[in-house]
Amino acid sequence: MSLKEEWKWLAGLTGLFLALFYLPVGLPRFDNAVLEGLLLAKAYAREHVILCLLPAFFIAGAIGVFLSQNSVMKYLGADAKKVMAYGVASVSGTILAVCSCTILPLFAGIYRMGAGLGPAVAFLYSGPAINILAIILTARILGLELGVARAAGAIIFSVVIGLMMHLIFRKEEAAKVKAAAMPTGDDDRPLWQTALYFASMIAVLVFANWGKPSSAEGLWHAIYSLKWILTGACAAGLGVMLFAWFQVRIWKIVLVAGATAVFAALVPHEPMVAFAAGIVGLSVITATQEGEMHDWFDGSWFFAKQIMPILFAGVLVAGMLLGRPGYEGIIPSAWVSSAVGGNTLWANLFASVAGALMYFATLTEVPILQGLIGAGMGKGPALALLLAGPAVSLPNMLVIRSVIGTKKTLVYVILVVILATISGMIYGTLF
Repeated sequence: MSLKEEWKWLAGLTGLFLALFYLPVGLPRFDNAVLEGLLLAKAYAREHVILCLLPAFFIAGAIGVFLSQNSVMKYLGADAKKVMAYGVASVSGTILAVCSCTILPLFAGIYRMGAGLGPAVAFLYSGPAINILAIILTARILGLELGVARAAGAIIFSVVIGLMMHLIFRKEEAAKVKAAAMPTGDDDRPLWQTALYFASMIAVLVFANWGKPSSAEGLWHAIYSLKWILTGACAAGLGVMLFAWFQVRIWKIVLVAGATAVFAALVPHEPMVAFAAGIVGLSVITATQEGEMHDWFDGSWFFAKQIMPILFAGVLVAGMLLGRPGYEGIIPSAWVSSAVGGNTLWANLFASVAGALMYFATLTEVPILQGLIGAGMGKGPALALLLAGPAVSLPNMLVIRSVIGTKKTLVYVILVVILATISGMIYGTLF
């Protein structure tokens, strides 16, 4: 080992020793921050992994196996027509309406398949930011003006940030176009079959995570009351497709469906148990069958290994720094409340940066904002946090870095923060 390597080891061990030597264990705020980090990680594991991440991993794995590279390059490639590419990216993200972490496997899937950086980033931002239910909830609870501003800002952001990423890294994108030869040949199955197959999985993801609306009436509540019936129907449709188009043995599908139904009957108050049984069954089917099914499992497992460790580490750190909604981490919530009053540049910038670091589960940003506004938060900073927060988080950044690298991740986050700050300043001045 060289002398340089020896010095690196010495520096690392010295740093570890000093960190442990001066570890502030016993101080109430530090001990509470550690507890908050663990509690947030626990809540994330309970509320998001089974219902959100695991279906997203299967969709991401399926993108690499069943979605032709020709289609990805044609509609989302670096050389695709801009109107089509960014239109498809923003609309696709809107349909999913997921949180900043659930979108990550899907983003990694299309980027790995050859999607251009700009369209892929537009998709990455639009998924958690353009959440129709969250925008409606924002308008109802925080006011129509803020709801409309959030919707307009998120749609514009997804396109503008994607275009700016494309322009900033245009040389790399040009090299990517030259290196990626357009695949030739027909797909193995008709496009409508592939579309229905992906639609069923996306529908399972959407309905299983359908949040409870604030009102006990209307279309959103009607869908919520039927969410598990709709989820089960979409899963049954997926099972039929696996038998009809992917040569999966019927007895395997019936066995998994039966086990899921049994768990649903035994613990009707915990639908997540039945959902988990279905996920386990699908994992066994795909892992034990040769050909496309096994490739699907391998692709999904690849994304799980790449993303989950980093994601949980990020959630743990975010919880330690900022705590859970209504609780404090190392950073006192009073600092946040006092820093976002009025419509100054600092207030908007602070709201954007704080929002970018925090982790928001789907729809939780609205009650958090309601509390901050009640504590004196200005309208401009409120919009800035809504545009930066749901789309970006510390766990989200760590995973994005593993997919596109440090430089591109920093540029993406900086663009989100700058645009959110500017939007907050403009909105705060007008309203």
